[in-house]
Amino acid sequence: MKTQVILQSVWANSDSLTLRWADGRTSQFASIWLRDNHPEQRDAHSGQRLIDVADLPAAPKISSASLHDGVVQIQWEDEPRSAAFDAAWLALQLKDSLNKHFPMRVWARGSLDALSDLAWLPLARAKDHAADRLPWLTRLLTDGIAFLSDVPATEDAILEAMSFVGRVAETNYGLVFDVRSVAQPENLAYSDLGLGLHTDNPYREPVPGFQALHVLIAAPDGGESIFADGLALAGHVRQSDPESFAQLTKIPVPFQYRSKDADLYAERPLIQLSCEGAVTCVHYNNRSIAPLRLSVEDAQVYYAAYRKFALLLRDPRFQLKFRMRAGDLAVFDNQRILHGRTPFSSSNHPRHLRGCYLTRDSVYSGAALLRRQLAEENFA
Repeated sequence: MKTQVILQSVWANSDSLTLRWADGRTSQFASIWLRDNHPEQRDAHSGQRLIDVADLPAAPKISSASLHDGVVQIQWEDEPRSAAFDAAWLALQLKDSLNKHFPMRVWARGSLDALSDLAWLPLARAKDHAADRLPWLTRLLTDGIAFLSDVPATEDAILEAMSFVGRVAETNYGLVFDVRSVAQPENLAYSDLGLGLHTDNPYREPVPGFQALHVLIAAPDGGESIFADGLALAGHVRQSDPESFAQLTKIPVPFQYRSKDADLYAERPLIQLSCEGAVTCVHYNNRSIAPLRLSVEDAQVYYAAYRKFALLLRDPRFQLKFRMRAGDLAVFDNQRILHGRTPFSSSNHPRHLRGCYLTRDSVYSGAALLRRQLAEENFA
């Protein structure tokens, strides 16, 4: 059932509008903002803006404001027409951005169990039941990782499974890539070696948003999967060593990957912040960090912070380690969740995972669209 937005009263001066809601809260909107968001200045079908900010008066002044049946009526000085703003629409503008509609939940240290604390859903339920798929997608976005079970151990199954999660991004590896041991690997992921915690492809523009890994053949000895929450790691550094945190957020790190069919390079800090200073991304891949360009003085300071973060990745309190089975499929936020594995011996037991990357916007958009669709069906 749709929640009613109750606006109690409104008043204004020439530069701003003030609203008092039924729960006692007050909100303010600038006159220039209201003039910029005049409902009649948007296309009725697409919702896109019909004017540019340069078309607006430099300093529009409100002459009066009134409230009638949940609609705020604004009259500006020196303009013949008024503007009507629905109270529910104004309330919506006070909420956070789209991504924060799925607020990220930081992992608790040392207490996470993959099977009981993270989202699992059989592939058949995910495909055929939207009401089950939405909570799974929501957990993927809030926890940064979620799992599908009972995915056929066939080479095409990963693309079929990802068709309801997001849009697969093609790279120099193709639409999919195989993680298994080869004789002369161009990437150490294609060896028997253990891999420390890392994020994939920080040398790429853009960095892959989400990654999927599907187990076709699970090694019974070695090859355990390891995951860690970059938000928890970054938050620990921020709290325990603010100076190191500042170094890791402001120094650009060069990442590079070269093979016979690719030459990729990008620079970004190990920890990336939003405009508000919140941690948004973690980029760490020791195998692809190119030589840092730092003075002697800066190198000493930065390497201390860099090493602190690297040692933290080895702390079991931040690690989630378990053996994925054939038919299990992990989907995770590649700009937040670090992953790795323990070593194994392919000569004794083969191990084969198939992976792909998903565009970040398509995963968020798909979850938001599904939520909107189910809400409209429930309201109908």
